[in-house]
Amino acid sequence: MAYHSDSSSSMVRLNIGGRKFCTTLDTLTQREPDSMLAAMFSGRHTICQESEKGHIFVDRDGKHFRHILNWLRDGVIPPLKDSEYAQLLREAEYYQLLGLVDGIKSALSKRKEDEELGTELTRIDIIKCIQSDRVRFRGINLSGLDLSKLDLSFVDFSYACLKTVFFSRANLQCAKFRDVDAEASIFHNATLRECEFTGANLRGAVLAGANLQSANLQDACLIGCSFCGADLRSAHLQTADLTNANLEGANLEGANLKHLEGAKLDGANLLGAIR
Repeated sequence: MAYHSDSSSSMVRLNIGGRKFCTTLDTLTQREPDSMLAAMFSGRHTICQESEKGHIFVDRDGKHFRHILNWLRDGVIPPLKDSEYAQLLREAEYYQLLGLVDGIKSALSKRKEDEELGTELTRIDIIKCIQSDRVRFRGINLSGLDLSKLDLSFVDFSYACLKTVFFSRANLQCAKFRDVDAEASIFHNATLRECEFTGANLRGAVLAGANLQSANLQDACLIGCSFCGADLRSAHLQTADLTNANLEGANLEGANLKHLEGAKLDGANLLGAIR
């Protein structure tokens, strides 16, 4: 039936995927007059109304609908995690709430800018530093930097923040990632999740216990690397050279693997791995 009301401030009861909400006609129609919600309650369309308590049913996930109502009431974008913003954005697009869509995208863009400002050094700073004989970035925040194609051999990255650093085709031979072994690349218990190592030279690196979940190691030179106990779930290792690598106890669930000549796989979890 078509929705009719004698007052724009009258209460509207909604059932969004099983979650119940109460609001007013004004809230649903005024801030975003060109939205699907405004159109639904314009009186021009037939909508499904439950007979018992008069709730209007909408077949969508109601998890974030309170944020949608708060946006329509106050015009405020809620502070959420990126994954939650993605879910809210999907709902905002469904309801054609263009103002909310733009607000979410602006919030995500500002967050990315703030994270970049939080990085203590730039790529140019790194290039200047690596011209020295002994380079240390111990405990430095390098998150999000593009360090691709640089010669980073023997550089000390111990305890640095390397979240989503782009190491594609960089030379990391004998680099240090923790103050343990001066002769090998040390990633012991390091968190390198989602880092980009495409084509990087990590020959002889020690990545024991490292979190490399979803990291991209495609085409990387991993000859003789130690991945003992490392988390390599869903890691991209296709065409990476793992000759003589030690993968004992590593979690390789869902990883894409090739070139395993001589690699040690004792106790490794290979469930769903592509070989």
